[in-house]
Amino acid sequence: MLKASGAMAAATLLSRLLGMVREMVYARFMGDGWVASAFALAFTIPNLFRRLLGEGALTAAFIPIFKEKEKTHGEIEMWRAANAVISGLIIAATVIIGVAMIGISLVLAVHQFGAQTELMLRLLRVMFPYMLLVCIAAAMMGMLNARGHFFIPAMGATMLNVVMIASVLFFAQRMALDLPQELRLPKQIFALAFGVLVAGVAQAAFQLPALWREGFRYRWVSPWKNETVRLVATRMIPGTIGVAAFQINVLLTQTIAFWAGPHIVASFNYAVRLMELPQGMFGISLATFLLPTLSALATDKNYPEFRTTLRQGISTLLFANLIAAILLVVLAEPIVRLLFERGAFTAASTERASLALICLAPGLVAFSTVNILARAFFALGDTRTPMQISLACLTLNLLLAAALVVPLKQGGIGIANTVTSVCNAGLLLFALRKKLGRLEMAPLRATFLPLAVAGLLAGLIAWQGWQLWENTFGHATIVLKAGAVFVPAIAASLVYGILALAFKIPAAQEMTAFALQKFRK
Repeated sequence: MLKASGAMAAATLLSRLLGMVREMVYARFMGDGWVASAFALAFTIPNLFRRLLGEGALTAAFIPIFKEKEKTHGEIEMWRAANAVISGLIIAATVIIGVAMIGISLVLAVHQFGAQTELMLRLLRVMFPYMLLVCIAAAMMGMLNARGHFFIPAMGATMLNVVMIASVLFFAQRMALDLPQELRLPKQIFALAFGVLVAGVAQAAFQLPALWREGFRYRWVSPWKNETVRLVATRMIPGTIGVAAFQINVLLTQTIAFWAGPHIVASFNYAVRLMELPQGMFGISLATFLLPTLSALATDKNYPEFRTTLRQGISTLLFANLIAAILLVVLAEPIVRLLFERGAFTAASTERASLALICLAPGLVAFSTVNILARAFFALGDTRTPMQISLACLTLNLLLAAALVVPLKQGGIGIANTVTSVCNAGLLLFALRKKLGRLEMAPLRATFLPLAVAGLLAGLIAWQGWQLWENTFGHATIVLKAGAVFVPAIAASLVYGILALAFKIPAAQEMTAFALQKFRK
């Protein structure tokens, strides 16, 4: 598990670091004003499909069926089933894109919106075809994961980020230079929208060589009345809600916030991107590895090993993401200042984004656990239960966001998402225990108190270290800004790791042994 998910985590780390560079470039270019909020919301909708399909529902529904075809019918039928699914995705995505683009065009033609809303709709119309590209890329990712390849699919997102960074540095800043500054940005922002489409092509194309070597050749296979397509669709539609509670929460709450204030959506979006770094490294990487593994164990009805593998996955996730969540909360302000505070992103922007991160980061462990638990249900062939739980949690999230966004702004959205995800994880765990009879989580529960003690001490050290640095050195230069983050973070992480080893936390021992083995090699 550590080897496979570790390889993917390394690729995901590179992708997310490039994604962070992209956000830094975005922040410098457009700050967190109304244009940035319009772009953030418009991009959230096609990006939602990337999260749902590439990291969620499509792969969760497709991989178990793909693995079963390989075991029971051989590779010829396996590839035929994959081609049928891709053909079905092309038809469905094309129809949805056509309806959406026509609908947006009609709405813009018959109604006069405010500048912010009109810009958001025009950007959305440009970016919506990204949905088709991400559908194809997600199907390729699922096939490669099922064939035991995790590094290459995870690296596909790096291509996306490289193209999107280039769209700012080489295109956007060369557009509309003859216009005043206040009119220039709404024109330049369209270079970023077209960059999203080019990035989608690059992401799909990057995975083709690896698939080609595995024996995949695309052939049109009619999806109508195809059994595999029917099964994938049946499982994917409820699974879209089941896996993607966090992403759907982000979309719905940002939609509410879009009309509550000009800075809220952009500020919250920067906080989400910061939290997605550890979530992608550990939560998504582990969940992606666990789905085909748990699916194979469920097919063989090896439920003791199923429970053990699931417990080990959650244990590793808890150990890794707990310290990440603590550092994101305690060091929110210096992290945001280091990464984003330049150009159009001001000190006031730092305060707004830091508040969002402080309220959002406490739910990091719950966000990632939802991904793992939902995939356990999918491996068992049950997509309905996660869907029902997520629908209830989405309702709760909407109510909380609507109540908190006005008084607490971006902080209210963060609190709503955190509370909702904790509830989602708890309900999924309860339902899974009922489904399997028992989960055998006693060894995991025994680590809660020692990890809480280690996390509390690490948090105190990080806080005191930051305050000491600020009082002694300040943050006037980029070097001092970096020191305000890395010095207390490294000290806190070392204390956390040493205490976890002293308390004999299994995940800490296993990850340390794995790292030392790699180092010796």
